[in-house]
Amino acid sequence: MKCIVGLGNPGKKYEHTRHNVGFMVIDELLHRHQWDLNKTKFNGKYAMEHIQGEKVILLKPQTYMNLSGESIRPLMDYYDVAEEDLLVIYDDLDLPAGKIRLRQKGGHGGHNGIRSTIDHLGTKEFKRVRIGVGRPTTPIPVVDYVLGGFSKEQQEDVVLSIKKSADACESWLNHSFSEVMNEYNQ
Repeated sequence: MKCIVGLGNPGKKYEHTRHNVGFMVIDELLHRHQWDLNKTKFNGKYAMEHIQGEKVILLKPQTYMNLSGESIRPLMDYYDVAEEDLLVIYDDLDLPAGKIRLRQKGGHGGHNGIRSTIDHLGTKEFKRVRIGVGRPTTPIPVVDYVLGGFSKEQQEDVVLSIKKSADACESWLNHSFSEVMNEYNQ
């Protein structure tokens, strides 16, 4: 069983913000497969279905970004999901808007949702899709920037990166993550 987690903040207020690109990828996957997040447990909303013969959980933690691990860990424990079968999708300030980067493991890089996930899992050994949101070009606090919407100039690139990230998630169901990285990290 594979578990794909999109990080974000719950509620309409945050729906279209930079910090919610992880949720947006989950929404894209739900749309493609005509699923709904029909389960609510573990401080999250999730769906468990089959894609291409693989049993998959799609999770949106409802804990707010900084406490994401409080949702991910109990779900993984309950369904006995191994760390190597976890993929976490989140925003990254260090990548330009529209770029994606896949990684096998790593630190939190200052991202509090990933910090919480590492703390609750007790490991940095889980797969990630980082989606670029760029850095602010004006003097604005980072928290205000990530909780803001995309500029008109960023919109098209971000929509493409969300689709590309969903493609990478689907590819991982039938290929090794190394192969998926080689294809999508270009």
